[in-house]
Amino acid sequence: MKVLWQQFLYFLFWIVFFVTSKIVFVTYHHAKTATLSSIEVVKVFLYGLRLDASFTGYLCILPFLCFFILPFTSGSLKKVVDIYTYTLIILLSFLTIADLELYKAWGFRLDATPLQYFTHPKEMAASVGASPIFLLLCIFIVLSVLFIWLYRRYFRWHERFYLKPYIGQSIVSLFLVAVLFLPIRGGLQQIPINQSDVYFSEKMFANHAAVNVPWNVMHSLFNKNLDKTNPYQYLPANEAKRLIDSLYRQQPIVTGLITTSRPNIIFIILESYTSKLVGCLGGEPGVTPHLDSIAAEGMLFTNIYASGDRSEKGLVALLSGFPTQTTTSIIFDPAKTQRLPQLQKTLEQKTYHSSYYYGGELEFANIKSYLLNAGFQKLVSKKDFSSKDYNSKWGVHDHVLLNKFQYDLTKEPQPFFGTLFTLSSHEPYEIPIPKKFRGDDETTKFKNSFYYTDQAIGDFINQAKKQTWWDSTLIILVADHGHRLPGDDANYQPSKFRIPLIFTGGALKMKHVVNKNIGSQTDIAATVLQQMGIESNQYRWSKNLLDSTAKQFAFYIFNDGFGFVTPLGAIAFDNISKKVIYRDPGVMDQQLTIGKAYMQLSFEDFLNK
Repeated sequence: MKVLWQQFLYFLFWIVFFVTSKIVFVTYHHAKTATLSSIEVVKVFLYGLRLDASFTGYLCILPFLCFFILPFTSGSLKKVVDIYTYTLIILLSFLTIADLELYKAWGFRLDATPLQYFTHPKEMAASVGASPIFLLLCIFIVLSVLFIWLYRRYFRWHERFYLKPYIGQSIVSLFLVAVLFLPIRGGLQQIPINQSDVYFSEKMFANHAAVNVPWNVMHSLFNKNLDKTNPYQYLPANEAKRLIDSLYRQQPIVTGLITTSRPNIIFIILESYTSKLVGCLGGEPGVTPHLDSIAAEGMLFTNIYASGDRSEKGLVALLSGFPTQTTTSIIFDPAKTQRLPQLQKTLEQKTYHSSYYYGGELEFANIKSYLLNAGFQKLVSKKDFSSKDYNSKWGVHDHVLLNKFQYDLTKEPQPFFGTLFTLSSHEPYEIPIPKKFRGDDETTKFKNSFYYTDQAIGDFINQAKKQTWWDSTLIILVADHGHRLPGDDANYQPSKFRIPLIFTGGALKMKHVVNKNIGSQTDIAATVLQQMGIESNQYRWSKNLLDSTAKQFAFYIFNDGFGFVTPLGAIAFDNISKKVIYRDPGVMDQQLTIGKAYMQLSFEDFLNK
């Protein structure tokens, strides 16, 4: 029947679109595709067809209903189907090209996560500043124009004949609408289709390539905040609690680190400062000479891992000692952040005066609400600088910010708790000094931005040593998160999460020390507070990095998965495929079990906040 053929062609059109989108994806990421065998590449398309068909089913509901009504309207609904199709081609082509670059940066296929940042388009534009905009624009135009032409030339069959209305045709057309339930749901099995149905390989890139991006975005949006139950129920609750309790000492041993119980405290959070470019951590030499020198004079922690992979997640881990969540972040829920422990609130009870400095917009990623909930007494952002200092797409460059911070500290009541967040080593890696390293590729730009921020930090420390507050000040230098560069790490690899942590300042008693204990950003809160003799029990996910008898471990989160690091090595688990996707030699299954317990209880704590 003509109606059957017409609707089959429309369904086929979208299948062709999604297969072509996969071709674009594996071609764009050709270096990763080269790691797959020919059979694995074929399986990317074969396994991916299930999600392709599922989302195609959703797209076909409205047109199929129009096809059902069309014979009774003298063809007046044909334009509705055309406009609907053209709009979707453009929208889905945009999602396709957006996913290409976001996957490179984040290591997972596009979902609802970027939508959390859409309220700040300038910052988002700055984030993609290092992307090949012209190439992506060309791909977008070619994909859109190609499929509009294909649709008009080969699939727009309803204009080629007139369907006479009769009851049999209507019944068949309506039946086909009902049949869409099968591809949408992925079949008649008990559990509807999900991402794990297209995962087939031990190589995560192959699994990611098989995912249908629009389906992934829709699934993420529809399921966001709908399910208030813990999706990470790996173990019985009492068993998970027993394992986690064994990680934390009730009576930690405190080693004397500082010369005074009430030092001034300065947090300098370094944007994207991966250990791979820090010389004193075995990274590429010559990129961070000032940081290397500062580390040699103070205390260097060599085995510290970021809790997550985004700035706002690192901020919560550092200032609240709270673990990161997987596909969301507690910072986007002010009602929950009100219930978090806060270093600022703890120190405020000891008469500390607080300030927070950032050269960009504090509203980005809901950071301002978190800081206000924390009770910071002074907030400084790009709005507090002259427009002539706006020499970065994000805001003001690091040396401008650090100079203001330095000046303001001379007038700050003591003891003070000052936090500063750098930004120049964020994409698009713009710097106001001559380039140290030759080249215009992304990795070289990233290295040059590191070198510039390192220079700004060195100048700040040199000037700080001349201030009257230096002798009574502890300075903590730490990254907000690691980075895939250099080396283009997968989003789950431990090397992507390893970051610098350096203690310095005149109040530091233990100098020229290298601490090899394994820890996380979440551990800094307990480490500092216990040095000051301040109760830290409310920071339940934080341990003292200076307690040599404490369990050594670090837990980190990537998109719907986790990593767990101990002296035996690292292991990473993907919750979609329910598989271990990274394991160092010598790592036992018990380590995975403890990691699952940590994931389970930390997310339960997030839900209960």
